[in-house]
Amino acid sequence: MTTNTALLPLPTTAARAATTAGAALALIGTFLAWTYTDTFPGDLTVTGYPGGLQVLTLISAALTLLFALSGYGIKGLRWLTPGGTNSPTRLLAIGTLLTTAYTVIAVILTKDDNENLLGVVELEPGAWVSLVGALVATVAALGLPNDQPDDDTATGAFSRFLGSLRAPAPARAKALPAWAEILIIAAAFGVALEVFTYGIDTEYAELFIGYVIAVAFGFTALTRAGLIARVTALTSKHRNVTLCAALVAAFCFPFTQQNEEYALIGANILIFATVALGLNVVVGLAGLLDLGYVAFLGVGAYAAALVSGSPLSPVGVQFPFWAAVLTGAAVSLVFGVVIGAPTLRLRGDYLAIVTLGFGEIFRLTVNALNGVSGPDLTNGSQGIPSIPDLQLLGFDFGLSHDVGGFTLGRSANYYLLMLLFTAVVVLVFRRSGESRIGRAWVAIREDETAATAMGINAFRLKLLAFALGATLAGLAGTVQAHVSYTVTPEQYQFAGSVPPNSVFLLAAVVLGGMGTLSGPLVGAALLYLIPAKLQFMQDYQLFLFGIALILLMRFRPEGLVADRRKQLEFHETGQLDVPPDTPLTDTAAGTTKAGA
Repeated sequence: MTTNTALLPLPTTAARAATTAGAALALIGTFLAWTYTDTFPGDLTVTGYPGGLQVLTLISAALTLLFALSGYGIKGLRWLTPGGTNSPTRLLAIGTLLTTAYTVIAVILTKDDNENLLGVVELEPGAWVSLVGALVATVAALGLPNDQPDDDTATGAFSRFLGSLRAPAPARAKALPAWAEILIIAAAFGVALEVFTYGIDTEYAELFIGYVIAVAFGFTALTRAGLIARVTALTSKHRNVTLCAALVAAFCFPFTQQNEEYALIGANILIFATVALGLNVVVGLAGLLDLGYVAFLGVGAYAAALVSGSPLSPVGVQFPFWAAVLTGAAVSLVFGVVIGAPTLRLRGDYLAIVTLGFGEIFRLTVNALNGVSGPDLTNGSQGIPSIPDLQLLGFDFGLSHDVGGFTLGRSANYYLLMLLFTAVVVLVFRRSGESRIGRAWVAIREDETAATAMGINAFRLKLLAFALGATLAGLAGTVQAHVSYTVTPEQYQFAGSVPPNSVFLLAAVVLGGMGTLSGPLVGAALLYLIPAKLQFMQDYQLFLFGIALILLMRFRPEGLVADRRKQLEFHETGQLDVPPDTPLTDTAAGTTKAGA
């Protein structure tokens, strides 16, 4: 017999009331001063006006309060929890507590101008009010009954805790008018843009760490509540509208930035996300493990740098931008075919080792083409510097321009150009995934022997995937060369503390969700944004990547963005985050199980 017990033996009514009261208390505390002086960044000394990390606690506490109230069945709040009620409340309460506790600890450990710790005396009553309120809400939330029946096979406190965070998949939503569904999609992307922009705009590491904690628990809570599944169902239903909304939201990003550094982060995220999407063709659709993919990015960047008019380019020519783009893509295509033709008859680990070798051979070769060890073509370790800014149709990408009352600097100009390239790559990925070739790639990925027995020419199609992925990487490399002003061999390593590198790109695909359209974009954005904002942790980046991938394989092996088929491979039916009537389709390819 299965029951829905709680982690703590508390009466349900009392637990829900205490959770609500604790969340309200944490919310009230954010309007009081938290620090005695303004030494801690964010100025938490103001009463009545939350700032800095107080805003994150305020948002987390407000969401906890709303979800706790929805448990009472209040009309107008039931739509918040189409899946589970208590699990998201529990997650939000924990997120509020961790965000607040982190802020308190960060304040205590902050040093003043004399290198002395501020200590506990720096804290004002508001910090204690929010901390106590968040603690009360968390303890009380652990006393709420689980949304799913207890797993009788679970042993240990940690296993029971993980079980208490699960929630059933939401039932099929009531059909809405098409205009209402489109408005919901637009609102979802608007919120996503606001959340992403807030993360980009964080000015100090403490605020960004608190932002990561709050967003991680908030997103997980919304997933457990079933809201993400509802939005996903709408985006699957209106795919063209979703793509347009995503492009519009991305287009609006540079108009929200006044700092060139943040716009440059956005441009680099698009570059690496585009390359990751190209790798997703190879790894996610065709199932080929490529450990040297960053070399194709380098081929495109070097080819464009050689013909873009750099004064130190041994070639000594200057192509117009469209010709430089075609040159970079064409050279990457040739390298993809040349490398893939003799190696793609290998499988699994053997193919991975060969592609790893190709990546290292590329880096060593361009380092040796310095006129001493080899022909003078790439200037060796010095690379090709002083790549001039683009000029396209009279528009100089290196200058600031006023557009509709907004000033777009150099980084914003390249961001918008890269957004156009990203849209092209998304279109190519989507159309190829939906074609017969895409279905054949999926078939090869699932079982190459069975696919070959059904008449699929596996070698030819794998070579096509390899060539297409290389071309898309070379396309992004042409823009990267102009954004960074220079290309050097050290930029294209197998692994390193600074992206891009092959490990970074593969991790982005795995983290985001292999075979999906939005997965690599999300994964690349996270893996580039976090190191860019937390530069003091740069020396530990590879270690943290390893920890993140281990945790991902343990708790969400299908990736952050996954379809029902991927989830069915790793989870039981009752543990899915998508409605049970969702088709077994790849998000990008749109192929059914039978179609594969």
